[in-house]
Amino acid sequence: MLRNRIATAGLTLLVAFALLPASLTAKRLPDPAFKTLDGKTHKISSLRGQIVVVNFWATWCGPCQEELPRLSQIAASYAGKPVSFVFISIDAAKDRAKIPNTLARLHLSFDSWVNADTDTLGSFGLGDIVPGTIVLDENGDAVARVMGEAKEDDVRKPVDWLLGGKNGEAPTALAKRY
Repeated sequence: MLRNRIATAGLTLLVAFALLPASLTAKRLPDPAFKTLDGKTHKISSLRGQIVVVNFWATWCGPCQEELPRLSQIAASYAGKPVSFVFISIDAAKDRAKIPNTLARLHLSFDSWVNADTDTLGSFGLGDIVPGTIVLDENGDAVARVMGEAKEDDVRKPVDWLLGGKNGEAPTALAKRY
C-alpha cells in the first residue's frame, strides 16, 4: 500500500516536471562581458527581448571564413525584425589585430566581439571547436545550437520558428556539422 503511494507520487512528480515549459527547465546560459576591438563592452543579455544568433569564429578557421559571409547575408535578410546577430572571435589577444583584415577580405563590415575562448564555447554548449552558433529566444534561452559550420536552414528554421510565435514543429536543438 505504502509502496504504491510512493510510486504514484513519484510518477506524478515526473509527469509534472516533464510538462513544465522548456524555458523553466532550461539551463541559464552564462553572460560574460565581451569587447569590440575599439574597447566597447557588450553582453548578450543586453539584447533580451530580441531573437539573438551568436556565432563564435576565428581568423585562422577555414570553415568560419566560409560561414561568415553566409551568416552576414542571413542577418541582412532579417533587417527591421527583432533579430540580432552577434559575431564573437575566439582569437587570442596576440592575434586580434588580424580580425579587421579578415573581415575586410571577406567584404564584411560588422564589429566582431572578442574576449572569448574555447572555454566560452563549452559554457554555451558548443563543444570546443569553431565555428559554433547558438540561437537564443527573446528570453535568452537556447533554442538551437550548431557545432561546426552552420547551414542556412540551421539558422533560418529556429529564427523563423521564433518569429512565428513558436508555431509548428520545433527546430532541431543540436546539429553537428564537422
